[in-house]
Amino acid sequence: MCRWLAYSGPPVHPDTFLFEAENSLIQQSLSAQMAITPTNGDGFGLGWYGSNPQPGLFRDVLPAWNDENLKCVAEQVECGLFFAHVRAATGTGISRSNCHPFRYGKWLFMHNGQIGGYGAIRHQLDRLISPDYYSHRLGSTDSETFFYILLSNGLETDPQTAFARTVAQVEAVMAEAGVTSALRLTAAATDGDHIFAIRYASDDRAPTLFAGLGAAKGSTEPGLMVLSEPLNSQTEDWREVPMSHFVTAQGGDIEEAAFTPQDT
Repeated sequence: MCRWLAYSGPPVHPDTFLFEAENSLIQQSLSAQMAITPTNGDGFGLGWYGSNPQPGLFRDVLPAWNDENLKCVAEQVECGLFFAHVRAATGTGISRSNCHPFRYGKWLFMHNGQIGGYGAIRHQLDRLISPDYYSHRLGSTDSETFFYILLSNGLETDPQTAFARTVAQVEAVMAEAGVTSALRLTAAATDGDHIFAIRYASDDRAPTLFAGLGAAKGSTEPGLMVLSEPLNSQTEDWREVPMSHFVTAQGGDIEEAAFTPQDT
């Protein structure tokens, strides 16, 4: 399983949380504490928002712990919202186009989990992607497929409804094809202003997801983070997002709502 981190708050250098934290994302890429697969060495990605509406994006296939350029970028970029992801591939190739986050316009998306039976139902899922978006797809992962189905279902105007429709449609395709393995996901999307995240599984084994506040070194004003696992052992700093919940976060404010798949 992959590991990811979303940050929104006062401008920071991402390396504060990617490299310097007790359980930093780079440490998680080497030895995740709350994942079935402890090593996440099949590529990485960093997406951030600067002065342009479209986010910056840096992705590569090297293990995150072994890429000097990632460290250089993360300690120089300063931003108030960023996504970071380390990948453990689940059946699709190791390529830059398969690394998260994925970008469309001003949107970023990243995912941890798996669409059960994806190889057998990939064609059916592709048909759920609107022609307006399909040509923008570059990779072969179930994660990017999910992102473009989200866009086709109105992510840009109503994120929570788009997630509800997309999960319902994916589960319907799985059921029709007789897939017995589960859909499991934690995922996050952002328009550069809000972070929208979900924790869901069609069984009782959703990947972990937490929310909390974290301040950069030398700063007294924390930002909000939604992430796969806590960055330190201070349990009071983090709360676990319940299964089947949808998260909306902006700055230091976070809201959680019960999530039910619904194709309406």
